[in-house]
This record gives sequence, structure tokens and C-alpha cells, in this order.
Amino acid sequence: MAHHNEEEEKNYDYLYYVVGLLTGLFIGAVIDKGFTWIFVGGVLGLLTAALFLQVLVKGREQS
Repeated sequence: MAHHNEEEEKNYDYLYYVVGLLTGLFIGAVIDKGFTWIFVGGVLGLLTAALFLQVLVKGREQS
């Protein structure tokens, strides 16, 4: 059984999703077109965070 002596990198990807969700919810509330736009903003914020993670953050590790 092999033991890893090196420290594992902590995964902070969830922070991008939390920031995207909260920002999307806030923008949906600011639009003031109705209650459903808050949820639409939250979903769009999560999708933006996922795109940001996949394209910009993950691509930086390979360089």
C-alpha cells in the first residue's frame, strides 16, 4: 500500500459556483421583471461559472 507524502491540492471550484449563483440571483433581482427572473439569473450564473472553470481556469493548469 503506497502512501502519498505530498500534499493534495485543495479544490476550490465550488467557490466559483457559489459566486456565480449569488451574482446571478442578485442580477435577476435587480432586473425587477418578476420573481422567475431571479431563478433564471441563478441558472445563468451557474452556467457562466461552469464555462469560466472549464475554459479559463482549467486551461491555465496546462501551461
